[in-house]
Amino acid sequence: MASDQFDSALDLLRRLPPHSTSANLDRICALAPDLTEDLLSSVDQPLQTRQCKKTKRDYLLCDYNRDGDSYRSPWSNEFEPEVEDAEMPSERVRRMEVRMGEAVEVYRELYYEGGVSSVYFWDLDDGFAGVVLLKKVTPKTSSEGAWDSIHVFEAINRARTAHYKLTSTVILHLSRSNEVLGNMDLSGNMTRQIEQDMPVQDDGSHIVNVGKLVEDMELKMRNLLQEVYFGKAKDIVGDLRSIQPLTEANKDKATHQEMINSMKR
Repeated sequence: MASDQFDSALDLLRRLPPHSTSANLDRICALAPDLTEDLLSSVDQPLQTRQCKKTKRDYLLCDYNRDGDSYRSPWSNEFEPEVEDAEMPSERVRRMEVRMGEAVEVYRELYYEGGVSSVYFWDLDDGFAGVVLLKKVTPKTSSEGAWDSIHVFEAINRARTAHYKLTSTVILHLSRSNEVLGNMDLSGNMTRQIEQDMPVQDDGSHIVNVGKLVEDMELKMRNLLQEVYFGKAKDIVGDLRSIQPLTEANKDKATHQEMINSMKR
């Protein structure tokens, strides 16, 4: 029964507007509280921002830095509100988390020219795992836009190499409203996965390897979004819109048909 409810909830969320995922997810969790944990860990939703009380810097919230109703700040490495006996990364993994966060900040400023980024690492038995989060929102005017990218990875140690598994999700929301156009909304998400073995010399190599994987994946997904979202939308609008007057189009069609008929004689 619970499995059927979970599948039905996922099926319903896939059919609802992507930009309303968070609100719809809250409503489903209110109707079926037993599914809350499974849904929160399975459904990608736009990232939320919170300010670190200790450092006054913004960070992003996700299921990977959550413990109940508390979230761990990457800047202070403390849960807000405080959680007793919370699971924390080891000192080695925490050092890599900080270094990766600094590298992602540079990447974000170069590629996004603003926005918010956060990095969270945690320990595994045979390596470590983490998530790289990026968010950019345009100022609210007649046009609105938001980009959320979530990159979850595992790094498994193998002698002088490491096996990386990266799962990336991009959530895009674009909307525009005016008297001539009316209301236009273009929203959706895309998920891609890659696995690769890369050489490792020290912990710094992990930072370089993960950074390269994330950068390459974002580039590929941006190109795909441009082709799928904007390219396809442009083709549809181009087919629907008649540039020349309808009378001229009908005249050209009649002339064309007349030429075909004369060739058949």
